[in-house]
Amino acid sequence: MEGIEKVSGFLDKTKTYYLATVDGDQPRVRPFGTILLYEGKLYIQTGKVKPVSQQLAANPKAELCAFDGETGTWLRIAGELINDDSRDVKVAMLEKYPELKFMYNPDDDNTQVLFFKDATATFSSFTAAPETVKI
Repeated sequence: MEGIEKVSGFLDKTKTYYLATVDGDQPRVRPFGTILLYEGKLYIQTGKVKPVSQQLAANPKAELCAFDGETGTWLRIAGELINDDSRDVKVAMLEKYPELKFMYNPDDDNTQVLFFKDATATFSSFTAAPETVKI
């Protein structure tokens, strides 16, 4: 579990990452800030009414990228994002990010949490060899 904890910690530290999806034949990238390590899985959160949700339903392949300016290290995660309708994980996500509670709640039909499946996380920098973690 050490590798996935390092990935989660990096994303917690950087606070913002950029998520890429595909919309037909057009790449789409947008900033995100939610990340949760829950029961050994790495989750993100969005709303089901957002285009990103429809894009992931059509094609679950996604990639995220985050940069730590202090260390000059960046992280890329490539894999599939799988929907999880479990109320427990939605509650955990909203407890971690209480500022989202005005827009989302675990019992609405909009809150969506997704976890990475069959993903590869790669830490890179200009001064060290890449480090890869399977998640």
